[in-house]
Amino acid sequence: MKRVYAVATNLFPLWVLAGGALALVKPGVFTWFSGEFITWGLAVIMLGMGITLSIDDFKAVLRVPTGVAAGFAGQYLIMPLLGWGIARLFRLEPAFAVGLILVSCCPGGTASNVVTYLARANVALSVLMTMCSTFGAIVMTPMLTKWLAGTYVPVDAWGLFLSTVKIVLAPLVLGLSLHHFAPRFVKLVLPVAPLVSVLTITMICASIIGASAEALKRAGAALLLAVFSLHTGGFLLGYAFARLLGFNRTDCRTISIEVGMQNSGLGAALAQKHFPQMPLAPLPCALSATFHSVIGSLLAGVWRISASRSDEARTS
Repeated sequence: MKRVYAVATNLFPLWVLAGGALALVKPGVFTWFSGEFITWGLAVIMLGMGITLSIDDFKAVLRVPTGVAAGFAGQYLIMPLLGWGIARLFRLEPAFAVGLILVSCCPGGTASNVVTYLARANVALSVLMTMCSTFGAIVMTPMLTKWLAGTYVPVDAWGLFLSTVKIVLAPLVLGLSLHHFAPRFVKLVLPVAPLVSVLTITMICASIIGASAEALKRAGAALLLAVFSLHTGGFLLGYAFARLLGFNRTDCRTISIEVGMQNSGLGAALAQKHFPQMPLAPLPCALSATFHSVIGSLLAGVWRISASRSDEARTS
């Protein structure tokens, strides 16, 4: 059964892509999953991440500080500036610009750990970077959103901070506590937790796409190209940034994946809660999940083949 869960989890780009496509045709299948459902759904995802963490994981950060620091810097330097620049370049309407900037200011997505595994990159480093950027989001996401999206609309940074604490910090701490004080329960749910996270993010994104289906059709190529450019640029610049700092190829691929993949669900939840005057702001976040999943999976396939060939060359 564990193998079935693992295979289903690894197919997450197909789940997101299929959910988004179905939402465009039959929005009602997903639009009921909105409002508090999205907030609680994201909390479940964060809880799922939290139960995988232990005190040893935090100690491990001290053993690879340069890699974690590089991933953190890339996450909160490259992506926010890229999001702001692309919003300006494509002259997106304010709601789409705010949504794009908000998702670019979010931490790395937990799906990056799956893609890193598929790419045969450094999974341990990926998990540590996701953990650190997620905790960092409590301060960095509100601060950067206020700075960059504040040029389009007034941003309640304090409100964003409180929401991030509730949605991110509280479930993570609860998950960490369960890991230590209820190990039997954690062992029971751990195999299915990643799949639950994948299906939940699919529901969140499909719900938003379904609710904004007509707006998406009207926005057309400009919005799609802007979101595609954000993640393509994130993967490329993340890799280049790591190479510039002297990391080996495996770690460069890991940092590239971590920088290029965002916690789009968090962006969608925050956009929906804090920009009610802009009902279309969550749409770029939903599209973000689809694009980074597909691009990341394609890269993982290429890098996996490359790693296999390198192994064959060494053994021959």
